[in-house]
Amino acid sequence: MDIKFVKREKLKEKPKGDLGFGVIFTDYVFNMDWDKDKGWHDAQIVPYEGVNMDPASMVLHYAQATFEGLKAYKGEDGKFYLFRPNMNAKRFINSNKRLCLPELPEDMFIEAIKALVKVEKDWIPTGEGESLYIRPFMYAKEVKLGVAPSKSYRFSIILSPVGAYYKEGLAPVKIYVEDELTRASLGGTGFAKCAGNYAASLLGQVKAEKLGYTQVLWLDGVHRKYVEEVGSMNAMFLIDDTVITAPAGETVLPGVTRDSVIHILKDMGYKVSEEHLAVEDLMKAAKDGRLKEAWGTGTAAVISPIGELFYKGEEEVINNFETGDLTHEIYKRLTDIQWARSEDKFGWREEIKMD
Repeated sequence: MDIKFVKREKLKEKPKGDLGFGVIFTDYVFNMDWDKDKGWHDAQIVPYEGVNMDPASMVLHYAQATFEGLKAYKGEDGKFYLFRPNMNAKRFINSNKRLCLPELPEDMFIEAIKALVKVEKDWIPTGEGESLYIRPFMYAKEVKLGVAPSKSYRFSIILSPVGAYYKEGLAPVKIYVEDELTRASLGGTGFAKCAGNYAASLLGQVKAEKLGYTQVLWLDGVHRKYVEEVGSMNAMFLIDDTVITAPAGETVLPGVTRDSVIHILKDMGYKVSEEHLAVEDLMKAAKDGRLKEAWGTGTAAVISPIGELFYKGEEEVINNFETGDLTHEIYKRLTDIQWARSEDKFGWREEIKMD
């Protein structure tokens, strides 16, 4: 892929201190366009700036927009890595298929990310738990009013040096179980990373925060009975000696971290069951002391311990609101691989060779 580079006149000052999450952005952005009669064209890395968009751009009216999230790390061996970017590339293709956006080949997706990270390598932070968050996204840009797939699109990548997603870090969070609103249903877009899914989840999030909870645990859209996922994470529950998580499919996002944790758990000898878990059974297991630990998994948060569940007026504290031993261990094993502190026995690290 031929990528044009447009140099910025003056580079931004690198941040110092607390990075937060998703509030600081680097000097450059990757852009590439697609048109029905030309295919992919005009790949370029240009200075980060605002998007000049016509008010009639179709994305503003019909929400044809998808995105991904992954990170770049500077390993303890001094090398730079991505973590399982092929999974993000495949998921991006599937999301785009569902929303009638053009498919971006895996190799082009990864090549574009590596090219931008190479340019911005000095932005990769090296503090404890810090990384460079990568946000690839695509949106419809045809100027037209009418419900139909756009005939032109833009694929972009922006970068943000980040710390912890939740201010709690690896301390437990309180989760509100939403039993009125739903986020996904069979035949819908629940498995896709598309903008509309997250817009639809915001009311539940606002509701939870007003009640003093960090996130929402969503139930299935048909029965409002079975546990699915947290707004920004997949969810896992250690009940007795089995880790239970909702099956990834039509209504649950196939998380990269979720899949990685399942591999790590099985390698540790744990039984993992991907099943539809009724929320009543989950709450009863918590009440009976059989729910030993719970956590969320996601690229942004990595591992987030769940210390309390609230459902229909009932509160259940998990593991005395402390981060459990298993939660600590899977976090350590996963991040040791990502930051090259341990052997990559699964072949998940992909090096970015800095020329």
